[in-house]
Amino acid sequence: MRDILPEIEQWMAEGEEIALATVVRTAGSAPRPVGAKMAVTRSGRMAGSVSGGCVEGAVFELAQQVLESGRPQLVQYGISDEMAWDVGLSCGGIIDVFVEPLVRRG
Repeated sequence: MRDILPEIEQWMAEGEEIALATVVRTAGSAPRPVGAKMAVTRSGRMAGSVSGGCVEGAVFELAQQVLESGRPQLVQYGISDEMAWDVGLSCGGIIDVFVEPLVRRG
């Protein structure tokens, strides 16, 4: 989180709505560890990474949905080894990503 905190703080100061995606579980080989984070603003800015490839695009789209609905979501991305390169999980692993609206407290 420390690596994306400066961007988040700047975006909050600018009044941006932000969703935070976090890798909460991995199985098999995964490009990013549990705890990896990506922040997405409603206006389309991103910081951090939860995976790479097409998964990042899917998480970006999900973050927009979470910002629209205000409801967090837990999703799993994974693929068989035969299809891994096509969808962006070249490692063939599985990751669970929790996406939530980031709300400033206090």
